[in-house]
Amino acid sequence: MVLNCWIVDDEPLAVSLLESYVNKVPFLKLTGKFSNALSAMQNIATEKVDVLFLDIQMPEVNGMDFAHTISNNTRVIFTTAFSEYAVEGYRVNALDYLLKPFSFEEFVAAAKKAYGWFEIVQQKSNPDIEKTRENVGIFVKSEYKYLHILYDDVLYIEGLKDYVKIYTQDSLKPILSLMSLKQLEEDLPFGNFVRVHRSYIINVDKISSINKNRIIIDKKQIPIGETYKKQFMNLIDKK
Repeated sequence: MVLNCWIVDDEPLAVSLLESYVNKVPFLKLTGKFSNALSAMQNIATEKVDVLFLDIQMPEVNGMDFAHTISNNTRVIFTTAFSEYAVEGYRVNALDYLLKPFSFEEFVAAAKKAYGWFEIVQQKSNPDIEKTRENVGIFVKSEYKYLHILYDDVLYIEGLKDYVKIYTQDSLKPILSLMSLKQLEEDLPFGNFVRVHRSYIINVDKISSINKNRIIIDKKQIPIGETYKKQFMNLIDKK
């Protein structure tokens, strides 16, 4: 699935940066760039726009007023230097609110929220697609907010007493969440994820190699516990 996206921002440098970010994300396709909201308003009714990266403070028509006119089929991600609009942003059902200057990592996280949303919509509208949470991802609480993590992005998960560390392929550091490994194991789709040690759950599709009692994922060596070895090897044989 590829999402058509527009950039609406009156700052040429901001447009250039966003365009470079979009071009690095394989599931985004840039189909429009506008330096003001008025021009975008005149064109959006006849175009299929999935995601709108929208600045707020612009001449003539500001981004917040524009957002109020947009169909729910187009999801808004605000990109602004002003934090005071955040609450109003969520009132117009924006998917995310990126505060300038934001990093590529933050941009990708917002883009994945959009992808996850459209994936759920696609599942609901197509009876041939399995309508289960296993196809999408999971929400975990981290640092006083809920993060949506796509299952396909998870490499492995490490348990640390009452906490888990979720290692993903795009994040520079693991996501830390207050929950037990057993609790998380129950929420993950078996077959894609399997517990291989008292301290580790892995994404089977991310395995690089298996060497005796060690699994290699993204250069990380993960031990296979004796208690879990038989179940794990049976699963690998079926794969």
